[in-house]
Amino acid sequence: MALRSIFRRSSVDQISCLVFPSLGRALSSDASPSKPIRATLFPGDGIGPEIAESVKQVFNAAEVPIEWEEHFVADTVDPRTESFLTWESLESVRRNRVGLKGPMATPIGKGHRSLNLTLRKELGLYANVRPCHSLSGYKTRYDNVNLVTIRENTEGEYSGLEHQVVRGVVESLKIITRQASLRVAEYAFHYAKANGRQRVSAIHKANIMRKTDGLFLKCCREVAEKYPEITYEEVIIDNCCMMLVKNPSLFDVLVMPNLYGDIISDLCAGLIGGLGLTPSCNIGEGGIALAEAVHGSAPDIAGKVYSFPCFVSNHFYCMKIDIHNRKTKKPRTIEHAHVLMVLVYIQLFHH
Repeated sequence: MALRSIFRRSSVDQISCLVFPSLGRALSSDASPSKPIRATLFPGDGIGPEIAESVKQVFNAAEVPIEWEEHFVADTVDPRTESFLTWESLESVRRNRVGLKGPMATPIGKGHRSLNLTLRKELGLYANVRPCHSLSGYKTRYDNVNLVTIRENTEGEYSGLEHQVVRGVVESLKIITRQASLRVAEYAFHYAKANGRQRVSAIHKANIMRKTDGLFLKCCREVAEKYPEITYEEVIIDNCCMMLVKNPSLFDVLVMPNLYGDIISDLCAGLIGGLGLTPSCNIGEGGIALAEAVHGSAPDIAGKVYSFPCFVSNHFYCMKIDIHNRKTKKPRTIEHAHVLMVLVYIQLFHH
């Protein structure tokens, strides 16, 4: 009863925070027990299935009208996707337009195509959004972190284009396109404006990679001209890392190519306590939104009840979801969503 009342007071009427402004159409605002939200669920590997099961228990206990459509990683490679993710599982996300993904392991340096890369490429998940916000009562080195990283999700060094030139020499291609750069820049500025953010920082290494990162910056500048009310700046990635660990309050919204985003977003997670406290969502065209656990699959602790359900629940709860009718226009804060999941964790494990 306590768990149900927590949800009803805090989130069932409106589980909403200004984290992902494009999700308004992805989920029905008039969901009810007779008309639940259908969401795709990938339990994932390692600790993923047990965390996913806890998430389902939490939602069920709170009587949240969500119907999970589960899809598991296959035993063999699907030739249509060139990975262990089946075509049917991808179609489920396209149909439902919203989903939750547990951690998925990929062999390092060998084996099948990355499952995460497959999801991003096949579903057109072009932007990865991770808010990093200091949590009251959770002490870290910093008390004033309040920034968002927006990472281009489909190209760059993660295009998966590698080959051996001659024995002992391999080559990896970094792909930067005008289309993808404009798209993620547009999203970053739209996000900043929708959330009352004042500054967008483009992170780059154009002093060395003049063609690729140069094109990315050119696209960011082009989009910035359409948002004169938002301060725009460009920061070299190595200097950005130093500035973040010295004074993270210098940043607001950061937009960057794929590899830089992978590194910077994890660095920012460390500023507030770790990957388990950092929500993450992949945004795709057409309103697709796939929330994810950003920590690893941790197979060494699978089945040992060391993993917390809030690790995955947190990501889904920070999406802009209106479970019932919108009785108030005021969105919940990011901090509120995090605190809610801590309460869920305490309630679940005290029983």
